[in-house]
Amino acid sequence: MNDIGSQDLRSVIRTIPDYPKPGIQFRDVTTLLGDARAFRRAVDELVQPFAGAKIDKVAGMEARGFILGGAVAHQLSAGFIPIRKKGKLPWTKVSIAYSLEYGLDEMEMHQDAVHPNERVILVDDLIATGGTAEGAIKLLKQLGAEVIAACFVIDLPALGGADKIRKLGVPVRTLMAFDGH
Repeated sequence: MNDIGSQDLRSVIRTIPDYPKPGIQFRDVTTLLGDARAFRRAVDELVQPFAGAKIDKVAGMEARGFILGGAVAHQLSAGFIPIRKKGKLPWTKVSIAYSLEYGLDEMEMHQDAVHPNERVILVDDLIATGGTAEGAIKLLKQLGAEVIAACFVIDLPALGGADKIRKLGVPVRTLMAFDGH
């Protein structure tokens, strides 16, 4: 059986034209998640730069960030921090508003999910405009985390999200980029 190469990882991403609105090319990672070899390869590639480094926690934003972040945390022997949409967490929490294409939303995490100076990696499936990732990084830093990197399977560079994260002083790692949005 063949190993999945990085070019092959691109081939397992489904593109859905005109979703959720005309002109958008939706990059669907559920096809990657459903392919055992591609999923493992993606997780291995996300983990690789941090193997042997002391990473305390991996944070993931719902929902696909939970899947990928949980797998990355497992590989790094790190804890996992779920960053949720407002109203989903039962314990004392901190929250932050973040920008959406048409307004604001809020995300939350438990107040005790991260401790000062813990080394954290943020993981999600895709970076577009960067509003959600920016909010998550600010939330982690608010509690004293040292955000080591933000990692994504897909970058949509035309939308500028990765650059927005780099301006926060956080390195960005992506496995592939697609033109357009």
